[in-house]
Amino acid sequence: MHMSSILITGGAGFIGVNSARYFASKGWKVTVLDNLSRRGTEDNLQWLKAQAPVQFERADIRDAATVARLVGQTRPDVVLHLAAQVAVTTSVTDPRDDFEINALGTFNMLEAVRNQSPESFFIYASTNKVYGKMDDVAVVERNGRYEYKDLTTGADEMQHLDFHSPYGCSKGVADQYTIDYSRIYGLRSVAFRQSCIYGTRQFGIEDQGWVAWFTIAAVLGKKITIYGDGKQIRDVLHVADLVRAYEAAATHQDQATGQAFNIGGGPDNTMSLLELLAYLRQELKIEIPLQWDKWRPGDQPVFVCNIQKARERLGWQPEISVRDGVKSLSEWVSQNAGLFSWLK
Repeated sequence: MHMSSILITGGAGFIGVNSARYFASKGWKVTVLDNLSRRGTEDNLQWLKAQAPVQFERADIRDAATVARLVGQTRPDVVLHLAAQVAVTTSVTDPRDDFEINALGTFNMLEAVRNQSPESFFIYASTNKVYGKMDDVAVVERNGRYEYKDLTTGADEMQHLDFHSPYGCSKGVADQYTIDYSRIYGLRSVAFRQSCIYGTRQFGIEDQGWVAWFTIAAVLGKKITIYGDGKQIRDVLHVADLVRAYEAAATHQDQATGQAFNIGGGPDNTMSLLELLAYLRQELKIEIPLQWDKWRPGDQPVFVCNIQKARERLGWQPEISVRDGVKSLSEWVSQNAGLFSWLK
């Protein structure tokens, strides 16, 4: 029997190591590509190697020749492209770097697959930020949180694209290239427009991975900054559920190819910033010091995705509730406080 193989870019990141470990546990041959530039990646890689037999390649997706060589050597059944610059604020400070990693880096990966391994199935981790502020969608305040006035099942993939911030632009460009490479070159490629993903091995920072950041800060007694009024809500998805979605796409390639899918917790798994803080206070039995700041550019008061398409075409849906997910995350942070010494 043919052993399935997967190449994971950004494979030492939070989603990367969780994905690598999962696929390795299912008997896949796993190759991880990462330039180890992000904080926590070295710790993550060490942890991963202790968990699973993975091949590691230190490389940068901005280096077209190297990624082409690696894709040609491994000719993986699946390429899971996670490597990215992930923070909106960083993209505003350094838009060129953001563009080169997210737009050009993804283009390099697509070209590598097209030229070296055209039968590979290509999954791109896009973002709900491609929808921008969604100014055309009415939002109301109900029960101390913002909600869509009419979209009770959340925003679906027909919501029009509106790239806000250099980050939104660079990820959006890559999202559209991924879909178009299926159309124009017949590549088996799919874009996952991911909502807020959280879980263990996530070294959350303020402007990326807020669920993890709030949890880490609360456990370690750090002050938390709320941008806006804290009533903004997101649908949140545990990383274990996300990894199952990648697997579902790989097993339903014909239904996935050339498509974009909104992948998040959906309407059943939403949380406002204030609700998460209240939950952490109750769970950890502590006070959490807060400071307030103004809204950030392109910050949506509400983002909840409609996950019906993924449910119908990929047979996937989230299984881990927000409460259970946050509880396991806070336990992990408490047990691994040493990993966060840089926060002291």
